[in-house]
Amino acid sequence: MPTINEIFEYLDSIAPTTMKMENDNVGLLVGQAKANVTKILVSLDITGDVISEAIGLEANLIVSHHPLFFSLKSVTDTDTTGKKIIRLLSGGVSAICMHTNLDAAEGGVNDALAAAAGISYDGVKARLLTERDRLPTGEPYSYGRVGNLQSPCPLPEYMQKLKTALKADVLRYHDAGRDVYKVAVVGGSGGDDFLDAAGQGCDTFVSADLKYHLFLEAKELGINLIDGGHYCTENPVVEVVAGKLRAKFPGTQTIISEKHAPVVKFF
Repeated sequence: MPTINEIFEYLDSIAPTTMKMENDNVGLLVGQAKANVTKILVSLDITGDVISEAIGLEANLIVSHHPLFFSLKSVTDTDTTGKKIIRLLSGGVSAICMHTNLDAAEGGVNDALAAAAGISYDGVKARLLTERDRLPTGEPYSYGRVGNLQSPCPLPEYMQKLKTALKADVLRYHDAGRDVYKVAVVGGSGGDDFLDAAGQGCDTFVSADLKYHLFLEAKELGINLIDGGHYCTENPVVEVVAGKLRAKFPGTQTIISEKHAPVVKFF
């Protein structure tokens, strides 16, 4: 039976914390490192509902993408974060969070999004969008991916496929009047990478939390722009992480949360 720390060490080997953005907060954020793990719950976020689910399932570890907190000065029951931490500790549940390091990691958020978006490079996998830094091994990493579809596709047809793959209720978009072929993707809030995608000759950029001025810029540059929603562009990685944990720790049950879903609704 693995310990919390052994599971964290494995996760750190596939998504090194050294790849995280500055001021991000990743790793074992709540719990006891030496505690044994009998059941793992994997979720994009640690919400009150996910904590209740973990306690009900008798899971003693939650592995999430988004950090439970970024900075703390106190832990009390007077705010939502404090309440969640207290519930986790009282219920014997630890929390490991893998955020921007999982965005950058090979096989992480952006590779999962690239697969959902149907892009690859030379038929193998999407390549790095923009090199952000390098690991101590010298291997470069990026928070985005770029690749090609097997063949050009009309934008409406492509968006229907993407909407289905992401399980999204709605897509925000700008139609530049171009078929989709060379696509850049950035899971979550990726607007800062839009101009890099344009500079690499992409006809389509897929991300989330895109601001109005980017839609204006997309019109001027003649690029298709698709906002698939923060949850939907990142959630494909949950199945990937769960699969890796099941393969590495077959004696420990790993479950994907059924209580976490997009909190943004459209009327």
